Amino acid sequence: MTGAGRAGRAHPARPEAVGTPAIGTTGTVILSLMNPLGEFLRSRRGALRPLDAGLIRYGERRRVPGLRREELAQLAGVSVSYYTRLEQGQANNVSDEVLHAIARALRLDGDEREHLFTLARPGRDVPTRPGRATTDPPVLHQMLAMMPDVPAMVLTPATEVHTWNPLGHALLAWHLDRAPNMSRAVFLDPRTRDLYADWPTKARSVVAYLRMATGRYPHDAQVVGLVEELLSLCPEFTEMWAEHSVSTCETMKLDLVHPVVGPLTVDQCTLRLEEDPALMLATFTVEAGSPSATALRMLAGLPRRPAAPMPVPRRGLTVR
Repeated sequence: MTGAGRAGRAHPARPEAVGTPAIGTTGTVILSLMNPLGEFLRSRRGALRPLDAGLIRYGERRRVPGLRREELAQLAGVSVSYYTRLEQGQANNVSDEVLHAIARALRLDGDEREHLFTLARPGRDVPTRPGRATTDPPVLHQMLAMMPDVPAMVLTPATEVHTWNPLGHALLAWHLDRAPNMSRAVFLDPRTRDLYADWPTKARSVVAYLRMATGRYPHDAQVVGLVEELLSLCPEFTEMWAEHSVSTCETMKLDLVHPVVGPLTVDQCTLRLEEDPALMLATFTVEAGSPSATALRMLAGLPRRPAAPMPVPRRGLTVR
């Protein structure tokens, strides 16, 4: 789970220090005008302390807490001019050896390493494009119907709910009469926000996933449009986005405060569907015999109530 600090990392730089979103003439955020590779490298370089990288400078005063370009280039074994061009988005056909060396120097984890390679080679090795699901919808419904006791849903890369089972609906969107965009709901729907006992950690995981999604699908209108919308509407999203954390969020533990059945802890597991890699199956399980299991059984036995759709916030408004 990203968002929490890792060993060897300084606190994330302030948003203005790691690059701000490009703003169009109408006030909308335009991700295509940004340099995602350079911003990612600068953010990771700025978060790595020289001492943790084995660089000891006695009595030296530094303007920034992280590594300088020349220090990172030295650790990676590349020239300063080449690394500078890489950060500026002017280096093409970067070799595997150079990317691996930079990843080692920056102490990137698996998700960050994957993100680095994706940004350095846009358009290569990208899974099926979002929005072109090939899996037969009835098959997905049948699969979820076979899991009546497990909250589950199938999501697109833009975190739109492709389909879900009744328990998944009751657990995460009990108050809505139609499937929401799950990322949008976390930031802009107050009842979804209140569902998470540790909302900042959940929110950061959403941002970290969307960072990876925009790297994998830089030209997908749904993915990019969602991020641009949240950058325009939610200052908290903008601040977290500037941290440049990345994660696939394949597994995580969530403490929920459900207004119907009370507190429960679920383990979220997200898997890509082999038949259609553009879709993800998310399941939410509980420990057998636990109070959370009792709460989930209670939720499964309750009738669904009609509810109003999620309100659409005005531009510039953060719903709390």
